[in-house]
Amino acid sequence: MIRFDGVTKQFPDGTTAVDRLDLEIVEGAFTVFVGPSGCGKTTSMRMINRMIAPSSGRIEVDGRDVASVDAVALRRGIGYVIQSAGLLPHRTVVDNVATVPVLTGTSRRQARREAMAVLERVGLDASLATRYPAQLSGGQQQRVGVARALAADPPILLMDEPFSAVDPVVREDLQNEMLRLQADLEKTIVFVTHDIDEAVRLGDRIAVFGTGGVLQQYDTPDRVLSSPATDFVASFVGRDRGYRGLSFRDGSSVPLHPLSTTRAEAATEVRLEPSEWVLVVDEADRPRGWMDVTGLEGVRAGHSIDESTAAGGSLFPEGGDLRQALDAAISSPSGIGVAVRRDGSVLGGIDATEVLAVLAAQRGTEASERSRAFTESGPAAG
Repeated sequence: MIRFDGVTKQFPDGTTAVDRLDLEIVEGAFTVFVGPSGCGKTTSMRMINRMIAPSSGRIEVDGRDVASVDAVALRRGIGYVIQSAGLLPHRTVVDNVATVPVLTGTSRRQARREAMAVLERVGLDASLATRYPAQLSGGQQQRVGVARALAADPPILLMDEPFSAVDPVVREDLQNEMLRLQADLEKTIVFVTHDIDEAVRLGDRIAVFGTGGVLQQYDTPDRVLSSPATDFVASFVGRDRGYRGLSFRDGSSVPLHPLSTTRAEAATEVRLEPSEWVLVVDEADRPRGWMDVTGLEGVRAGHSIDESTAAGGSLFPEGGDLRQALDAAISSPSGIGVAVRRDGSVLGGIDATEVLAVLAAQRGTEASERSRAFTESGPAAG
């Protein structure tokens, strides 16, 4: 457990970065500190491993005041990942990952052998082990940074906006990797971000910090979205928080309908009315895009399939949530969302109005359950 007890950090110029923070992080939880720039979230995280000392208050890790623990020993038991990875440029990937184990007394040969296993765990090919950081992409560097933090198997992992410097596609891949790793390793993770979507996606619990380093709300992601504790939280989460909240609702009952599809090589044989669309799929029945009359004319005129199809919207994965279902429908040029199996093949089509009907049904069920619970908990008759 990590505990903040009345922690304040005031810098010499009088700036209060963190103001009387009381917070408990349970063991094995993925906790996200989120808020605008200058709200104290990074300062709070860095006080855990004594990179910054509090002005007052107490921080405990597993019941011990961190101020009473040797700083070097403390940090060796806490993994740390920063933006842009912070790798040592003159060391190979495998030696970057082996850094902490070597410092703690593991032989270099053993540390390298264990580092190779960690690289595989974070999804990096063994062929990258002998490269230098400058020879890697940004996403690969961040994976190496995560591997280095995990190499000594620390129980606590601190992550300071680690994915903010990479493009959105790579960022999503890294987020997926973190969720997979956490499901496997169950570390106590404190993750700092300014992105509420990232916080909602990753966190078991979210700590929302506001101006002046004041903790505004500490709760589960769905509660932060559905019941903001303050006007600041409501404003920071955004007016579309109801849409974000759909990610916590099961989409398995969304109706799926047959789709009109064609293989790319058979596209010229299709007959379409002006208002019709057909989904173009590859040989494995995976969607490539939508085609209407205009696209069909392009194919017949000699244009390629990719030039003649409209890019499809997002896809609704089998077992996905209502947010994914609704986004698939409203982002599709045809107005029909595409649901896919785990292997990427087409499963069926989705109608946005039916997604909203599922939402209404779920809310109706929840209201009935609340009413029944209230009635059952009331005073006994007589």
